[in-house]
Amino acid sequence: MLEVAFLIVFLKAYLVFLFILISLYIIRHFIFTYNRILSEQRVAYHDILDSDFPTVSILIPMHNEEKVAEDILKALINQEYPKEKMEIIPINDHSEDRTKEILERYAENYSFIKPLHRLGDEPRGKTVSLNDALRIAKGEIIVVYDADYLPLKGQIRELVINFIDPDVGAVMGRVIPINTPKNLLTRLLDMERSGGYQVDQQARFNLGLIPQYGGTVGAIRKALLIEMGGFDEKILAEDTEITFRLYINGYEVLYNNKAECYEESPESWQARAKQIRRWSRGHNQVLFKYFFPLWISKKLNFWQKIDGTLLLFVYAVPFLFMLGILDSIALFFLGEMEIFSVFWVFLALIAYNSFGNFASFFQIGLACFLDGVKERIRLLPFFYFIFLFNMWCTSLGALDALLDITARRKPNWDKTERFRGS
Repeated sequence: MLEVAFLIVFLKAYLVFLFILISLYIIRHFIFTYNRILSEQRVAYHDILDSDFPTVSILIPMHNEEKVAEDILKALINQEYPKEKMEIIPINDHSEDRTKEILERYAENYSFIKPLHRLGDEPRGKTVSLNDALRIAKGEIIVVYDADYLPLKGQIRELVINFIDPDVGAVMGRVIPINTPKNLLTRLLDMERSGGYQVDQQARFNLGLIPQYGGTVGAIRKALLIEMGGFDEKILAEDTEITFRLYINGYEVLYNNKAECYEESPESWQARAKQIRRWSRGHNQVLFKYFFPLWISKKLNFWQKIDGTLLLFVYAVPFLFMLGILDSIALFFLGEMEIFSVFWVFLALIAYNSFGNFASFFQIGLACFLDGVKERIRLLPFFYFIFLFNMWCTSLGALDALLDITARRKPNWDKTERFRGS
């Protein structure tokens, strides 16, 4: 009986903890939304006349990218940046399609395109590819793009000009889906991206918290990256890992909302599920690695540590929420569900589903307003289903991360499927 009583106390305490945690995320999203619409907006460096441009190396990991390889190469060729100070290193990572042929053809016509072919028994993956390219890159600044991205012709300059500030370790631009009209999924992903960048990232930048380096459409100092040991090859979310490594070492990630770049969103639910699961797996790996170093670091202030903690737990909360559902079921069958009235239970569920962990209703609604597409707000009720979908896929990723630690296994990179031209 004593064991049962202890179990009941533990289960009830967990529900209280979960309710507080969910409330913190709701408050966080509300503060960010309020700041974005009513406070003074911090802007990145821009419109600076400077002829002394730093040298730039643009790295593009590619694995079977024949559908998109030419598009990004054309976009980079048309960049308004001195070609003598720019090199493009597309990384052919064990491709089995026409990727190598396409890269070689462009290299013959443009001397600043220098393909790196990774073949044979070399391990495949984004981080190992980037580290290999980092060893041969000659630029002072490293810019990374995913193969499906399409940067506007002034974007390299928009990113690089911010490094006139010596405290800036990395710069992140804004990502905008280009295939939004394709289907309902792509429309919802566009709204989710808009809320994440237009509101969440900008507000964190305004408040001096921790804007996140996104791993693509971003730039970082090469010397600093090498000094910190390059990209961590054991972690799938190398961008999140770099973000926390920079801040713990006293450097800032600057967010440039004006530096826009277009991406291809997944057009099938299967592809999106794999992408979310991979993000969750990698992000939770970073959580396990940096939770304690974040709090003992003397380079961050208290509010940065609070924001960093909430950022670290973003992909763990859905798993904790699923545990809460199982917790509630157990309490119900034990006849101990009086801790909350039915009203409060449903209020907590609705609050999380509506305002919760991934992209709150008010953040997405404001982003649609700021982007001038107010009619998209009518799609907001569909995010209830997105919440359930994300919760399941993210929980699987969290379990993957736990197994990576307990079984000491190294995760393999699972590339997102491309749909352009299909």
